[in-house]
Amino acid sequence: MQLVVGRIGRAHGIRGDVSVEVRTDEPELRLAPGAVLLTDPASAGPLTVESGKVHSGRLLLRFEGVKDRNAAEALRNTILIAEVDPDELPEEEDEYYDHQLIGLDVVLLDGTPVGELTEVVHLPYQDLLTVTKPDGTEVLIPFVARIVPTIDLENQRAVIDPPGGLIDPAEAEVDGGPEEAR
Repeated sequence: MQLVVGRIGRAHGIRGDVSVEVRTDEPELRLAPGAVLLTDPASAGPLTVESGKVHSGRLLLRFEGVKDRNAAEALRNTILIAEVDPDELPEEEDEYYDHQLIGLDVVLLDGTPVGELTEVVHLPYQDLLTVTKPDGTEVLIPFVARIVPTIDLENQRAVIDPPGGLIDPAEAEVDGGPEEAR
């Protein structure tokens, strides 16, 4: 199974280092020296990590065979993909791979069906779960413990406790703002 673990950003310096937007909770494992990564586009790889370091809060990697700034810049926006055993599970109890979540039935706390989890959207500050409702419409659910208290892989369901209006906009409570306070 393949997991997206990063995206190459700009070149850093003149010796072939690149910044990497990390898309894995296990960068020390997936992006370690010696790791061989597939790429999208495939023509850019595979790439073998030669070395890595953190500089000003960003991960910088150097790949074997990438020896100068021009070669590093040519890799910009390349997606890095790790090959992972499908039976492997994340180290932390409350972490999940996307493929474990896709296809789960999504229900409310009382068991009311909401839809099917069809995609995990990874944003810089928070992940969102895309839930496709029976009528075909999609709802984005913030993947936080308060709103998604239970992921039950054994029973193939995600239990959610959404605030009013998240699933059905007609149920939203609208604040009248400063005019209403008078």
